[in-house]
Formats: sequence, structure tokens, C-alpha cells
Amino acid sequence: MSMDIDVDVPISIAPSQGVSGAAATIFCCDCGAPIDGTTAIDAKCYDCFKLTKDISQGIQREATLHFCRDCDRWLQPPTSWVNALPESRELLAICLKKLSLNRTRIIDASFIWTEPHSRRIRVKLVVQAAVADDRVMQQALEVVYVVAYQQCPECAKSYTANVWRASVQVRQKVLHKRTFLFLEQLILKHGAHRDTINIKEAKDGIDFFFSARNQAEKFVDFLNSVVPVRVKKSQELISQDAHTAKKSYKFTFSVELIPICKDDLVALPIPLAKQIGNITPLAICYRIGTSINVLDPNTLQTADISGPVYWRSPFASLADAQELVEFIVMDCEPIGPTKGKWVLAETQLARASDLGVNDKTYFARTHLGGLLHAGDSVMGYMLTGTNFNNPQFEAIEESHTYSSRIPDVVIIKKHYPNRRRNRKRHWKVKRMAKDEGELLPKKTDQDRMDREFEQFLQDIEEDEEFRHGVQLYKQPAKKKQVDEMSMATSEDGGDDGDEPHVDMNELLEDFDELTVEDQ
Repeated sequence: MSMDIDVDVPISIAPSQGVSGAAATIFCCDCGAPIDGTTAIDAKCYDCFKLTKDISQGIQREATLHFCRDCDRWLQPPTSWVNALPESRELLAICLKKLSLNRTRIIDASFIWTEPHSRRIRVKLVVQAAVADDRVMQQALEVVYVVAYQQCPECAKSYTANVWRASVQVRQKVLHKRTFLFLEQLILKHGAHRDTINIKEAKDGIDFFFSARNQAEKFVDFLNSVVPVRVKKSQELISQDAHTAKKSYKFTFSVELIPICKDDLVALPIPLAKQIGNITPLAICYRIGTSINVLDPNTLQTADISGPVYWRSPFASLADAQELVEFIVMDCEPIGPTKGKWVLAETQLARASDLGVNDKTYFARTHLGGLLHAGDSVMGYMLTGTNFNNPQFEAIEESHTYSSRIPDVVIIKKHYPNRRRNRKRHWKVKRMAKDEGELLPKKTDQDRMDREFEQFLQDIEEDEEFRHGVQLYKQPAKKKQVDEMSMATSEDGGDDGDEPHVDMNELLEDFDELTVEDQ
């Protein structure tokens, strides 16, 4: 009679309960129990064989795992560091690779609960091994892993000076930081700064340092996808091995942002204005995205200037936000054409500083006809009586076609003079942690930076489209004291209903600020 035996399936070598007394042919050599000699191993019964045979011999019962406390990663020998959550499949795989099995096979593995602060990881294993030609045996054992702290090379480099391999120098040659404030919010929103080992503030920009070249190239690609930039690359030889010809370099990427910002007045070169749709050369920059978006306030015509087109014929802004002048709307009359949220209107303006001094008024066309009424305040650029040292504007003045189209005033946006200064907002934006280094701001520079940041927050409130690129978070509520109830009530009820505001539905929860408090 033949018998097929599958060695992969464990076969019990214990005596069967249904075996009759006639089936027993020999006695166990240890305990003397009657057993079947055809199935017994070493002339022993199953219970005695288990006591004398240990298939887990050679498998260590203790091992060491290395864990980096800075980045929460585990060492996977020989040199790789991987992320693994507690009691996860990834951590279990790291534990099993630490063991030498000695021709045994693991059937099952699971974690045994331990205290989190014990720095011990207990794993229960079920192993299987062949004990005869046609017999296999299973056995359970427990392995204890000791968690040892070790700093990974990346974290060790982050605590050492001058260990970067690639840097990205972002620069913009303007007098204000409004574009950098918006770019900072885009970087935070998309998490593009996660691979940086240091962020340092420099003159006219910010330096980003990376530990690898591909991380810097990825960051440069992100900047190319959100703003028009011009990139230059350089490399510096650090060391060279004369025997293997291996070289080590440091890479530097110089990223220059266009010197045009939102709400700037630009004088386009006349050939470029004809090339992008025959738009009037004197226009307003109403948005900076992947290209420069300009608007003619006299006709509501728009045009886009891509980055490569701009750098072929670069031009500077004619006037920026620091030169805005406040005007009072004496009369506003829409004249019909509309384009999205813009309504073309004719307005009569008076400079706010001239009220009560003279009766001089100015005529201007504007794209804000749907927002303005008589008595409102607006911010605009005063062109009459202003000298501009700009070759493109001089070409417009000398042109027979465009010289007669230069307006007295160019209106940019509506102004809210009754808005309280330093009022408390129910929302906030996050900022990147930057190393100022030796460039500590003076008091005058700090005041200017505070004004620019306040203007940036006002732009977020006023422009809904501009707000889509920024992540806004709820301002954590402070506990009101008994003597502060009246003051808090007056602050909350003093807002003007006409002022722009941010809807609470647009705000995100800031989980970094959440703490457990006693109720």
C-alpha cells in the first residue's frame, strides 16, 4: 500500500484516539506508553518527543531595533531608513528580517501588546520545520526587540552647518514683499518646503537649502508651475577622489521672479502690446499666476503675457502699490460694457487731500462700475503732473496713436477708510519658519514689513479669487475674562456691513493649536 505525504502540511505525530490496542506495536522508550512503531519517531510518543525536540533552536530570542526620534523612522539594514507605524506590517517586516531562521519556516507572526514607554517590542512567532522524512512539526515562541535610539544621517546633517548639497535662491527686485507673501502661502499650501533643511532670509529674497540635488530641482519645477520665473544654474566642485575619479558638487539654482506685482501700473512696449492682442500699452496688472494678466480699464480688454515672452522683452512697472493716492468718487455712471465681475463706468474724482482746499476734479474710466457709488473712496495712480523715468511710457507719450489715450487717473481698487486699524480677525494665515541670520530688521524695516503684511491680509479679504490660493485657518478663541465682556462686545459689533470679510465656511481647523483643556 502506497501513501502520498505532503510535507508542507503539518502531520500530527500524536497517537490517534481511535487506535485500538492491536495497533500498538512498541512501548515508548521514555514513558512506556504503547505506541504504533510505524508512525513513531525515535521510538517515542508525541508528548515525549515534544519535550526533547526544539525546532526553534538557533533562533535568537532577543534583538535590537534602531529608531530615529527626529524623523520617526526605523533602520532597515544595512543603510536604509523607512517609515513604519507601531504594530504595522512594515514594522513587522523589519522585525522578521532581524532573525536567522536556520531552515525553519515562519507560519504566523503577530505583535504582543506592551507599554509604549517600555521601549520593548514583543512578537509571537509560529515556526515549522521537518523532523523526519515525512513529518513536520510546529512550535510557538516569543521574540523581544529592544528599541535603541540612533540618529539617521539626514537628521545628523540637519544639525550641522554647511551640509547642504543644493540651494535655491529666490529673488525679486522690488521694494515690497507682497509677491513673496503670496508665494509663501502657495508653498505652505502644497507642502513644497518639506524637503528643506534650512530656510534663510536674504536681501531681496529667500534661500532654500536641500540635502540632494533632485529635491532642489523639484522645488524649482514647483516655482515654475505657479509664477513666471527665470532660472540659472551653477555648480561648485567640493572634492575629487584621484583614484576613482569621483567628484562631489554643490549646486545653486538662481530663481528670479518677474518684478511685476498685483495692482501695479505697467507701460508695455508698443510692439509687445500689438503682439498680445493690440491692447492699450498703459494697463493694470490685475493678477500674477503662471503668466502676467493685464487689463485695460478703458475698454475692459485683457491680455496674458507668458514668462518666456516677458523675458524676451522685459519691462518694469510704471508705478507700484506704494504710490497709490486716495480719491473720493463724486459721480459714477455705468456706460454698459461688462466682463465677468467688471462693469465699465465713467467717474468724476476729487483727491482726498484737496477736499476743502480746491475744487479740482478729474475724469476717469474704471472697471469697478459695479462697486462704486458717489461718496466712496478709491485708490488710484495720479498720472497728471507726475514725471516717470520710464522709456516705455515716453514711447507712449510720443506715439500719435496712444498719446491722446493717457488718462488723468487710473483707478485700482475700492478703499475702506473707516476700517479699524489693528482689529481682531477671526482667521489667520501660517508663516514659514525662516532663519533671519545676520539680517535682523531694524525698527523702521519692521514697521514697513508689518504694513506690507497688513496690506496682504486686506487683499485676502477684498479679492475672493486671490483668496483661493491661500489656506486660511480659524483663529483660536481666547477665554473672556469677567472685566473684558464689555470690551469684547464692542469690538465684535463695530464692523461695517459694507466692508469685505472672510466667510467662516472658508476657514480650516488648525490642528497644531488644538490642546486638551479642562471643561
